[in-house]
Amino acid sequence: MWEQFARDSERDIRTSAPKEPSARARMVTERLRQQDARGVQPEGWRTGPALQEINGRAARRRRLWAVIGVPLAIAVAVVAMKPSLLPGDPFGTASSSSSPSDGPGAASQLPDETARPTAAPSAVASDTPTLDRPFAGSPAERWADGASGIVVPKATPVGSLTQAQVATALRQTKTLLVDANLNPATLRGDRPEAALGTLDPKQPGMLEDANSWLRKPGKDSDPLALFSRFDPDEARLVGDVVKTRGRMTFKAGEHASVAIHVDYTFVYPLTPADGRTEVTRTIVRRVLDVEVADRTKYQATPGKLAIVRYDQDLSNSACDVYDGFLHPQFPSSAPSGAAPSGPTVDPYDRSRDIRNSAADSCGTVSRT
Repeated sequence: MWEQFARDSERDIRTSAPKEPSARARMVTERLRQQDARGVQPEGWRTGPALQEINGRAARRRRLWAVIGVPLAIAVAVVAMKPSLLPGDPFGTASSSSSPSDGPGAASQLPDETARPTAAPSAVASDTPTLDRPFAGSPAERWADGASGIVVPKATPVGSLTQAQVATALRQTKTLLVDANLNPATLRGDRPEAALGTLDPKQPGMLEDANSWLRKPGKDSDPLALFSRFDPDEARLVGDVVKTRGRMTFKAGEHASVAIHVDYTFVYPLTPADGRTEVTRTIVRRVLDVEVADRTKYQATPGKLAIVRYDQDLSNSACDVYDGFLHPQFPSSAPSGAAPSGPTVDPYDRSRDIRNSAADSCGTVSRT
């Protein structure tokens, strides 16, 4: 359209531009002038369209093209750069411009969890997880990625604690969860320094216990009680995404404190460290109650957390192995650890209570 506009404008300019008359034209003009002086008017000269009218039409055509052609040319250029602006996708560009994660298994993310669910997630298509889609066939495919799934509620004053103090306690709780369950270094078996740094050294025993668990794991000193860890010689994460779902709430505690309750499930996609391409998932659910006390009434370290309760549910990991690591079970490998002896459970069922779930028995999972 722009090229047509340019060609028409150039033609009109050439047509309307004044030209030096030739010798023959001057002779004809002089003869016509003499005839006009005698009152003789040749047919089709001044009785036809005047030269000014011809020039006027050409000028109006140029103005019309300026009004229509320029905006049209701009519109054509914009659509050429972004064809998706046209309704109905006439050029078939929608599929080619979609994100790599879109596809047959892509699904919209669930809204944040704001209350305890009343039932387990509904069944999903039994797709086999792959390196490209490690969460295929899992309800977690619609869960949030990593730390974005840990939503800190808006702080308000609680008892004698100010809004700022409560906000600090909530941020520290998220730091504990992220470093203990999502930090790649922690998942590889490194020391979770940031998580340990949130614990109050004035709480009797807690920090000392956590350090001893990491130094010398055992049945009664298992770091998996607080931290998610995998043996890098056995398994590695697929990609860099761990799916997360849960909620964080707070209220006034019993010891002039803010009591924070967290309940989160983490889904880890894993592949064997020996290079095999199969994928499995280990699911870890953690329930923690922490407090930050009023330092004017109780001995407490500013900005540090006291852990009141910790429960965990470790699914699709070897039973009765106490070396400080989770051991995912791959379909092609012989089961390791003791045979499951507990009831069959759905690891994605966040409606059930897991208190005292870390009993001596290890159950069977209905899905991973």
